[in-house]
Amino acid sequence: MMRINCPEKILKAIALLESNGYSAYAVGGCVRDSIMGRTPNDWDMTTSATPAETRTVFKSFRTIATGIKHGTITVIIGSEPVEITTMRVDGKYSDNRHPENVSFTKRIEDDLSRRDFTVNAMAYNPKTGIIDPFGGQNDIKSKTICCVGNPDKRFNEDALRILRAIRFSSVLGFDIDKKTSQSIINNRSLLQNISKERIRVELIKMLCGQNIERILTDYKSVLFDIIPELAAEDGFLQHTPYHIYDVWTHTTKVVSSIEPQSDLRVAALLHDIEKPSMFRLDSQGIGHFKGHPQKGAETAERILRRLRFSNAEIHHITTIIRLHDERPDGNRFHLAKLCSQYGIDNVEDTLKLILADAHGKNPEFFDKETDAVHVAQEQIGLIRENHICLKTSELDINGNDIMALGIDRTMIRETLEFLLDEVIDERIENSKSALSQAAKKYNKLK
Repeated sequence: MMRINCPEKILKAIALLESNGYSAYAVGGCVRDSIMGRTPNDWDMTTSATPAETRTVFKSFRTIATGIKHGTITVIIGSEPVEITTMRVDGKYSDNRHPENVSFTKRIEDDLSRRDFTVNAMAYNPKTGIIDPFGGQNDIKSKTICCVGNPDKRFNEDALRILRAIRFSSVLGFDIDKKTSQSIINNRSLLQNISKERIRVELIKMLCGQNIERILTDYKSVLFDIIPELAAEDGFLQHTPYHIYDVWTHTTKVVSSIEPQSDLRVAALLHDIEKPSMFRLDSQGIGHFKGHPQKGAETAERILRRLRFSNAEIHHITTIIRLHDERPDGNRFHLAKLCSQYGIDNVEDTLKLILADAHGKNPEFFDKETDAVHVAQEQIGLIRENHICLKTSELDINGNDIMALGIDRTMIRETLEFLLDEVIDERIENSKSALSQAAKKYNKLK
């Protein structure tokens, strides 16, 4: 019998429930991850005890009725929360997301039968071992995502499972069972009934998975239902020697080539979204996309607001998109000015996108493009290391100092920005005396 190393809080909860005559199990993703040798993020439990009975068992502990309608009680054990849900059978789903009602059951097999995928429909108890009525262990071995029972029924019950299936495939590197895959395609329109917040969470997790290039290729129709603006990229040829792929194929390669950090992956997904609309063919038959980063950033902002991204995420992602066509030339002053205008973190992340972008282009130009980026990254490192002044707040002079020189208040901002440019270009040093002298001279000429 395979043994799973459960946390002490789970073992304690199981023991307490069993000593009071109830069955109890660790259930779902924690069992899957343990079998795979991964460290579970969360440990959920299910029990034959009703919510009222669970509260009685844990009467000496703090309990919170977090999901009482669906049988969930949170118990605080040793300052850590444990979610304990009564085994249940779901009633009718009318909104493609939540059951109208649930009925409690004493059989663990009944509870597992309502779950989404076989790899998640397993339970564990230290005495009985793994309960696996739907072959989840075999599907883990074969690296397959497969619905429990009829896929159409599962996805009509809860349409978010469509994205969860794709997300698990991306993150775990599993294939999706043929029937489950076809049902995903057939039922993708049900995602219209899912909240944008839920879609955003699943989209980010999916984009950060190891298998994302294949997912974006095989399930592009699902992505295009979520973000219709992407559909124009599919099959759109670029007619330039730098590109050997259509825009969508290029995008899939860029996403998979950038580090799996959410803002970077989202920026990679949306970076060329306005290429099709900005396409122009010159007299030599070469394609050009002038202005696509700026327009793309504007479109990306609308999409990200629709998907309920935060203002900080939107600013970061759209800045990277806006800058991604900047071609670094190793000029430290140019880079410093970009860092001053957009922030050094944004410029660094833009270089990561430019580097990933090269992976989706003609390999013939790869070394030339990446060499330039690596030089720029080294220059950014020097800017950080030498604490190069990048903001007016980092100047050795401030607005009060400017006014003390007899310069009008209305000229403070303009003067500070002039001084910053002079310091970045190393025409003057960042010292109060040098800056004061330059400020007076600048305002005399105005």
